Amino acid sequence: MTESAGPVEDTGALRERARDALLAARDRTARLTDCVEDGELTTQVSPLMSPLVWDLAHIGNQEEQWLLRAVAGREAMRPEIDPLYDAFEHPRASRPALPLLPPAEARSYAAEVRGRAMDVLDSAPLAGSPLTDAGFAFGMIAQHEQQHDETMLITHQLRTGRPVLSAPDPEPVSGFTGPAEVLVPGGPFTMGTSTEPWALDNERPAHHRLVPSFFLDTTPVTNAAYQVFLADGGYDDPRWWDPRGWEHIRSRAIAAPLFWRREGGGWLRRRFAVTEPVPPDEPVLHVSWFEADAYARWAGRRLPTETEWEKAARLDPATGRSRRYPWGDDDPAPGHANLGQRHLRPAPAGSYPAGESPLGVRQLIGDVWEWTSSGFLPYPGFTAFPYREYSEVFFGGDHKVLRGGSFAVGPVACRGTFRNWDHPIRRQIFSGFRTARDVTPADGVPMGVG
Repeated sequence: MTESAGPVEDTGALRERARDALLAARDRTARLTDCVEDGELTTQVSPLMSPLVWDLAHIGNQEEQWLLRAVAGREAMRPEIDPLYDAFEHPRASRPALPLLPPAEARSYAAEVRGRAMDVLDSAPLAGSPLTDAGFAFGMIAQHEQQHDETMLITHQLRTGRPVLSAPDPEPVSGFTGPAEVLVPGGPFTMGTSTEPWALDNERPAHHRLVPSFFLDTTPVTNAAYQVFLADGGYDDPRWWDPRGWEHIRSRAIAAPLFWRREGGGWLRRRFAVTEPVPPDEPVLHVSWFEADAYARWAGRRLPTETEWEKAARLDPATGRSRRYPWGDDDPAPGHANLGQRHLRPAPAGSYPAGESPLGVRQLIGDVWEWTSSGFLPYPGFTAFPYREYSEVFFGGDHKVLRGGSFAVGPVACRGTFRNWDHPIRRQIFSGFRTARDVTPADGVPMGVG
């Protein structure tokens, strides 16, 4: 069992790749912050989220700390603001009370940092240390900004008022008529990565896993399917719920996905300040792990483990090799997956046939983050890099792993090995799921690990 190597590029190509990733992230940041008035940038729409202006300056501060100070060895530009933008020192709920940079100053600071960072990129050696090898620090910062772009998009979803965002691309038409589930054969595969140059610490190192055969949904669970669960009284029957989830939904009167409401004989949802009928063929969105787990139990199935999800996404059964993405080793192209807020919504189930895995599973990358049954734990041989607070402090506890990325994820910040995590109650994130089941004797296929 082997894994695909990451892209091998000369120094010039690496610089260009890093420059493109940084510019794409900054363009998206501008689109998310220039569309509202300064007063809205400083407003906290939910205690779960920061004011947008905090994210804007935090992006610049992280870029300064890692690219200007750590890589280039330059003196701090604004050392006095470091504590204000330390995500671990100040929880989101408390950030509006901080003496944050006002919008114009935050924009100016982030722009000045970016100009200096581009100069560093032009001259920095892209080898010689773990931080600079293959441009890792530049890739890390591009991913960090895209992750905050997704966070800011969540903030936009939570805000009310006039619509300010538009989708640059129309969503595809699916018309998918394939099988409801696919068999993932048992046997070994290589999980994680030791070769992907911009992979983050929790994705490392590559290691072997043995996985029994299982069946996996071909597409994420749709709104139409989820509405059957609702109509069957799924939120009123404790049989389907983890006890903690049952207590949570009862104490908060949760009876449908976040942003849904019943009107007449149908369901409506709010999407970026627009109220619309819930589209039946889209993957269900804004559900917690508890809701996903309850649906799976009701359907007589279960959530896949993280290991099962990655095997379905990466295994090439013809060669036994673990690929970078379901479609192969090439970076995501527009035809592969719904990424980068191009549609501002999940694409219909079964879309993006060019992005399906060799086993025939679709939409494993993009559209919705997919809850798995697994807790967030380190891989064997894990080493924290370049700082403990990225992953290590989150291991254990009640965090559940999500995989695949959503329509809100930038292409640089997702791959077959990428791991996301959150508390099982979270619903404001762009989360959905697909279900799995064990092989039984009635299926007439091998049940073991080969």
